[in-house]
Amino acid sequence: MALPQAKIDTTEARIAALDLPNGASWARNAREDALKRLRVMGLPGPRDEYWRFTRPDDLNAVEAPEAALFGSDEDTPVFGRIDRLNIVFRDGVFDAEASDDLALEGLEIERLTTATAADIHWARDYYGVLETRGQTPVARPFAALNTAFATDGVVIRATGKVSKPVSLSYLHEKTDSDAILHFVVRVEQGADLTILESGPAAARFNKCMEVDVADGGAFHHVRAQGRDHERRAVTHLFARLGEDSTFKSFTLTANGVLTRNEAFIELTGDNAVAHIAGAAMGDGAFHHDDTVFVTHDAVNCESRQVFKKVLRNGAVGVFQGKILVKPGAQKTDGYQISQSLLLDEDAQFLAKPELEIYADDVACSHGSTSGAIDEDALFYLRSRGVPVSEAQDLLTLAFLAEAIQEIEDEAIAEDILGRLEGWLMRRRKA
Repeated sequence: MALPQAKIDTTEARIAALDLPNGASWARNAREDALKRLRVMGLPGPRDEYWRFTRPDDLNAVEAPEAALFGSDEDTPVFGRIDRLNIVFRDGVFDAEASDDLALEGLEIERLTTATAADIHWARDYYGVLETRGQTPVARPFAALNTAFATDGVVIRATGKVSKPVSLSYLHEKTDSDAILHFVVRVEQGADLTILESGPAAARFNKCMEVDVADGGAFHHVRAQGRDHERRAVTHLFARLGEDSTFKSFTLTANGVLTRNEAFIELTGDNAVAHIAGAAMGDGAFHHDDTVFVTHDAVNCESRQVFKKVLRNGAVGVFQGKILVKPGAQKTDGYQISQSLLLDEDAQFLAKPELEIYADDVACSHGSTSGAIDEDALFYLRSRGVPVSEAQDLLTLAFLAEAIQEIEDEAIAEDILGRLEGWLMRRRKA
């Protein structure tokens, strides 16, 4: 089916403003293949099924809309109290001086530009591979654009149980920065790796992370998106799970004019477990979209999707989540819940939960709710002397608790909880 001319023009204008990075033949081929995919599908428009709740205009624009810089009033950066290996990107460019030494037992880390320049490298079997798989049945054009034009990032290979998390820290220092970062992660058989992400990254940010977890491997991912009020971001998380493997991801989002987080997770080995969760808090000009697709393609696998959004003052939250159970994926346990807490009548929550099941021995459920703070619970707290604003904050944190519980590491969960409490306190004083 031919693309509308308007979509072709938008796509070609965006492509013309970018250059394919240099690299070895395998990397060049992967980028050219991604560029072909992008031209076939075109950049999204408001009539596209999975973009009808979120306008992609700012993401399609040739130049990034400017975003004012926003200084943090927090004493320590996110995850600053966690012992971690810190890798810093400044407006989408790796900062070697600010980063730790890229060496840790059981771990191999290289800058993307170094890996893609090598004629023989383990990343050649993964770069763009999971992104390509994730284009069916739903087109993800910004992911293809990322694979084609990503200018920086790192490739990470875990060969054992890594002693501390790898932290990707993103700094935004230019009002017109436009960052495209790509990460490739391979967790070998029996290995265990935790990745942390934090920071606004750029005025406009396009990020893609491909995660391949081998049999018996474990991958944990905790991300904090916040600070800059005017930032715009589209992120992609592609994962493939082997037998007896574990994948867990949690995202906290506060602030931002536009954030769209896409995830495509395939459970391809028996007894695999995949949990993906998120907590979003928006006030005013805030549009947050979680679009998740989980595919069960093996026996006795478990997946959980838990997403909570707290919205007020015109903020908009979107959730599009699907569980696909393929033929033969018996004993599947799939759970999906999306809920919003609307703190006033101006906020809006749009949800599209889906189940598609082709096996007969499964336990799958999905639900979506939207409502205000429970007046009885609020009255109960106020009757015991709790001021109304503090009572509302307590109930808000209780609402978000199910999503935060998906974080296994208690120290990281406490850090995230502290950020939420700080956000609520600042809004209380506003």
